[in-house]
Amino acid sequence: SYVSGALAINSAIATDRQGNPASGAGVTIEQRMWFNESGNSTWFIVPGLMVLILTLIGAFLTGLLIARERERGTLEALFVTPVRPLELVLAKLAPYMVIGAVDLVVCLLASHFLFDVPIRGSLWAIIFSSLLYLLVSLGLGLTISGFAPGQFLASQVALIASFMPAMMLSGFVFDIRNLPFVIQIISQLLPATHFMTLIKTLFLAGNDWTLFLKECGILSLYALVLINASRISLRKRLG
Repeated sequence: SYVSGALAINSAIATDRQGNPASGAGVTIEQRMWFNESGNSTWFIVPGLMVLILTLIGAFLTGLLIARERERGTLEALFVTPVRPLELVLAKLAPYMVIGAVDLVVCLLASHFLFDVPIRGSLWAIIFSSLLYLLVSLGLGLTISGFAPGQFLASQVALIASFMPAMMLSGFVFDIRNLPFVIQIISQLLPATHFMTLIKTLFLAGNDWTLFLKECGILSLYALVLINASRISLRKRLG
């Protein structure tokens, strides 16, 4: 529309100067969306909602685990057992991995059969990357819970550190390319940004294995760092 308007203005100016009738020459622009031919906004929103759901389940729920047991006094009972901090972390993550996997299946079924969102990429790639991101969210929530002294503080920090950035800075609400440069850099530090790009590509564009390996590698690094941070937070309590 901008180019067509500029050509129309230029043609009107030339006609006014020369006194000749305007010619029909011009540029006709035909817009085409590559991966959303129907222009249905649901196709973009539903994969993003999956990111938010996994973020909320992972970080917010596990953000209360250690803090709740610390307030109730049951954490000391675990510390006197021979269980190691890493084993305690894995034991806390396992139930929520199962809950997140069930929610993931429900989201996939709803997106395909209820909202008619196409799944053009590998279903196994979507499941693998989603479970990997779920592990990152669980690790973030458990890390926050391990360092927070109480449930209220843990819940607030988990909400501010996970769900809000995932909604505002991951590309779900605003296109990252339209954000200020500093905000773009900050958004690239969020795991949700990498998963948002990957899940939308797998849903709408198809298999991009270069992008898949890149984003899964970044998410795997986040998972290792956060699980190790959770282990350290519990080890400090033991000391």
